[in-house]
Amino acid sequence: MKVKTPVIVFLKKRGKIMKKKLLSALLATAMVASLLVGCGSKEAAPAAEATETEEVAEETEEVAEDATEEVAEEATEEATASEYAVAMITDSGDITDQSFNQATYEACVAFCEANGIDFNYYKPTDDSDEARIASTEQAIAEGYNVIVMPGYLFATTVAECAPTYEDVKFIVLDDSSAEGMANVYEATYQEELPGYMAGYAAVKLGYKHLGFLGGMSVPAVIRYGYGYVQGANAAAEELGITDQVTVEYVYGGQFFGDADITAVMDTWYNEKGVEVVFGCGGGVYTSAAEIAQNCGGKIIGVDVDQAATIDGLYGEGITVTSAMKGLAATVNTLLTETVLNDNFAAYGGKVENLGIISDNVEENYVGLAPSTQWSDGFTEDDYKALVADMNAGKITVDNNTEAMPAVSITVNDFGSIK
Repeated sequence: MKVKTPVIVFLKKRGKIMKKKLLSALLATAMVASLLVGCGSKEAAPAAEATETEEVAEETEEVAEDATEEVAEEATEEATASEYAVAMITDSGDITDQSFNQATYEACVAFCEANGIDFNYYKPTDDSDEARIASTEQAIAEGYNVIVMPGYLFATTVAECAPTYEDVKFIVLDDSSAEGMANVYEATYQEELPGYMAGYAAVKLGYKHLGFLGGMSVPAVIRYGYGYVQGANAAAEELGITDQVTVEYVYGGQFFGDADITAVMDTWYNEKGVEVVFGCGGGVYTSAAEIAQNCGGKIIGVDVDQAATIDGLYGEGITVTSAMKGLAATVNTLLTETVLNDNFAAYGGKVENLGIISDNVEENYVGLAPSTQWSDGFTEDDYKALVADMNAGKITVDNNTEAMPAVSITVNDFGSIK
């Protein structure tokens, strides 16, 4: 699939043609004005008329110069943008995973459609480094020179391809293995922060028996989970109910749901009495949602605001909140700097760990979804105050992934299902 925008391109060209016509008219006017100044009658014109004619000529020349500069600037911008074509490679998921891949894909499409940039995406034939490398090399062979890669699974692909294709720009999300490579920019996220917010919100909203269902036990998922536990513990301590709050904790061992994972969720919701499960990692949440929809259970989404998707599939109001990363903001910023501003050099070789940068929740790279089910126990103002305290350093969240955090609430860690 290639996303092209012939209408936008046509309008740009049409605008350029109109500006060129305007420029030609202005230049003609300037020439006429100059002739009027230099070719008067043999009798000297009054001084006032001569001065007025000269002023008109000068103003016309200034307008012509401005128009020339504007056309030149637009031509430069279009030439810069036309040098680039953007491709995205999916990881083990696809562009309909309602999570990491889909959010990245939609951000790429939105940017490229808005700016008339050629775009394509490639899905590797299987979940292997060889397949991801093959898809990347196929994209490059087909002329794509800005490659967007969502996920830590691309570490080997980047190490293999970046040194070979030095003229290609690589934008990698959730990996930090290629620091120092001039043609690679990598962004990681402080997942422990939105994880903390989600656990804190859940307990403040009245839930006491929580679950965490991770995809695979990789660093990003672990940070989400351990942050979730820390947030639930903090809220329980504030409310004085640490002896009443329990978190069931497990990894599915994969980023999609199946019968085995669904069976565990059935036990959690219907036998253990779990009220809400944080489904963290691709489509693994589906196993929890399939059970929750039939027993009044709740779900917490991940990476993007999943309320519309999960509620649409499993029932209105089933999604309490979502722990989010600013994937779209990251993609848009880097594509703007690379494709439109030709400024990738300012980002290449860097690894940025993105998180909270402001008291303003809308300016941060992590946070809770706008669709959060606020209540008297946890209002939107409470959320803003929480973010402000985190930004000020009054609340710190451990990002260690080696061991479960030491907490006062009960945590039952079941390891991995697969």
